[in-house]
Amino acid sequence: MFGWFRRNKKTGPEEGAEGQTPGTEYGKVSDSHRLAKGLDRTRKSFMGRLNDLFSIRKKIDRELLEDLEEILITADLGVGITAELLEEARQMAGRDELAEPSAIRKILQDRIAAHLATPGGGRKLEIPEAGPLVIMVLGVNGVGKTTSIGKMANKFVKAGQKVLLVAADTFRAAAAEQLQIWGERIGVEVVAKEAGADPSSVIYDALEPERCKDKDVIIVDTAGRMHTKVNLVEELKKIKRVMGKKIPGAPHEVLLVIDATTGQNAISQARMFNDAVDVTGLVLTKLDGTAKGGIVVNICREFDIPIRFIGIGEQLDDLRDFDADEFAEALFGPEQGEE
Repeated sequence: MFGWFRRNKKTGPEEGAEGQTPGTEYGKVSDSHRLAKGLDRTRKSFMGRLNDLFSIRKKIDRELLEDLEEILITADLGVGITAELLEEARQMAGRDELAEPSAIRKILQDRIAAHLATPGGGRKLEIPEAGPLVIMVLGVNGVGKTTSIGKMANKFVKAGQKVLLVAADTFRAAAAEQLQIWGERIGVEVVAKEAGADPSSVIYDALEPERCKDKDVIIVDTAGRMHTKVNLVEELKKIKRVMGKKIPGAPHEVLLVIDATTGQNAISQARMFNDAVDVTGLVLTKLDGTAKGGIVVNICREFDIPIRFIGIGEQLDDLRDFDADEFAEALFGPEQGEE
């Protein structure tokens, strides 16, 4: 996702955190292996139960479909997707298009990949010709928002871009400090003010033409909690308006960070933020820490918002560009007997 920028300036430190050179790219095989490893808990839980089911049930009947329904629901795929998948399997079985229960596996993988490939999901983030790409980042406290911003910034730096981080989460005392630590770690400028400052004033100062004229990407952190939900929503709307006044068209991307381990809670979070400021993309974190990675599919179907990045570990390079087919392949793993 990061080889397409209109500018190609070498910036940042000679060597990034974790001892990796910023320009280093992982090979495709290594990338796939790391993704599969990151989804290990979900795959073992989900595919382990599917394989057990297909080895026990030798025909596609009501009992098999009931057991399959329980597995899909437990994986947090959601009621709607589960019902669609079961109905398709039932109809195909009725037309004798499924020779044995294990054939359902391929149907599941293809349909899940299709749900993940939301419109705009393959669109690359593009830097406007007239100025920097401004990214507004949302998310409740504790989802890994600041860490995701740091890792995202690192990806841009490794691609040769000049990045500016803006600490507009002034409600949480440690937020600006954490972002500044990330800035030092990857070698980028951070604009911050004291805790309790007006977030819009932080953004207003950060987006002054003199400060951002040579920047390729500006990433803005925002508050994840305020005294009331109404306060938070209104603050986010105000921040978005200020961005648009300072830089026409900004924010160009509104990314919502969601903790995959929260399961169905993620749905209500996505709904609240999307209703407030029209989310354009999702960042799903902590996928390596849950056995219910199916929530990814559920969110895509519910909101039709593309997933931009997924977090599959704690390393600096463990924030990955999202690819629907690659994710589905890693989720299902090899057929039994292929490993």
